[in-house]
Amino acid sequence: MIRGALLLAVLLTAGAANAAAPCRTSGPFNQWLADLEREAMAQGISQQTIAEAAPYLTYDQRIVNIDRGQRVFTQTFLEFSDRMAAAYRIQRGQALIKKYQPVFNRIEQQYGVPAPVIASFWGLESDFGANMGNYRSLSSLTSLAYDCRRADRFRAQLLDALRLIQRGDLTPAEMVGSWAGELGQTQMMPSEYYKYAVDEDGDGKRDLLHSAPDVLASTANYLVGLGWKGGEPWLTEVHVPANLPWQQADLDIQLPRAKWASYGVTLADGRPLPADNLPASLLLPMGRMGPAFLVYQNFQVYLQWNNSLVYSTTAAYLATRIAGAPPLHRGNPPPALPFADVKALQTMLARAGYDVGAIDGFLGLKTRQAVKAMQQKYGLPADSYPTAELLARMRGGH
Repeated sequence: MIRGALLLAVLLTAGAANAAAPCRTSGPFNQWLADLEREAMAQGISQQTIAEAAPYLTYDQRIVNIDRGQRVFTQTFLEFSDRMAAAYRIQRGQALIKKYQPVFNRIEQQYGVPAPVIASFWGLESDFGANMGNYRSLSSLTSLAYDCRRADRFRAQLLDALRLIQRGDLTPAEMVGSWAGELGQTQMMPSEYYKYAVDEDGDGKRDLLHSAPDVLASTANYLVGLGWKGGEPWLTEVHVPANLPWQQADLDIQLPRAKWASYGVTLADGRPLPADNLPASLLLPMGRMGPAFLVYQNFQVYLQWNNSLVYSTTAAYLATRIAGAPPLHRGNPPPALPFADVKALQTMLARAGYDVGAIDGFLGLKTRQAVKAMQQKYGLPADSYPTAELLARMRGGH
């Protein structure tokens, strides 16, 4: 649910729609649908599969309205993690790991993905299968494929949804999920489902709606596909000194843990960092006064799953909590800039020649990079987190 509701950009906004993809400008819906069915057959999807799916290949204007009416995700990391990494979700994740311990053990041995990492996504995406969405997936995908905003992407997803039916994984009636077409207990788009789903329980189907073993193994397989490295950490909470060279706190900068230790970075409880050469980046999701983490190469997998830094940091943090880590140190971060102020900041940064991505009021990675550059220009601590002081400096032009 979260990937569809939080930021559709996560999976579906990398680039503009292909102008050549058939969509509503190509003609009426019935004609478009007939062309789609011909394309599906040309790609090896059977007439029987298309006939089974046909009653669900309908246009629903509500889905397009949801897509076009999205607001960006603007909660801070602490606001979001307070809600999503709540105690009940930690406890439920730990209980389910015990319940499915043999399955998790097999999965970690085969894929190298620890149980808490899988359980965290399981909890965030559907509350462990309790809330997978109530939209007819085929109708959602059909509607978004006929709409011209990202016709090529959703057309490919719709064709893969038909392949799931043909393969026998799900029936059209079973395909109920989020409004954007995501399916199952960890909310995979049909193309991910088709590529990465695993029949872990051996019943001949890859069922990510009802079979917990299939869900868990498929999630691990997908994470490996995104680049997960077994036996390596993903995130560690740390304590940072007040005199840290803040410009080093950047996901694009990796330093050995021994180097971070030389800067005075310690584990959150004050114990020394391992003085080894494992590369790590310093992540300050709410600036130098807020929580601090060292993140490792596996953290990039979280950003592949969902490119919202707030979501990714929360998912990685929740995994550490399920694994037994204590609650984070909240620090005393400055108040977050209001939505309108972030848009104003982005506008000024763009005028100054910085690439902030979309001017949307959302503090994404590109905006954070531009904020860091402007902080350096003004001689402010370059922790990539915008403050009222930075905004005032920019508005004052000095």
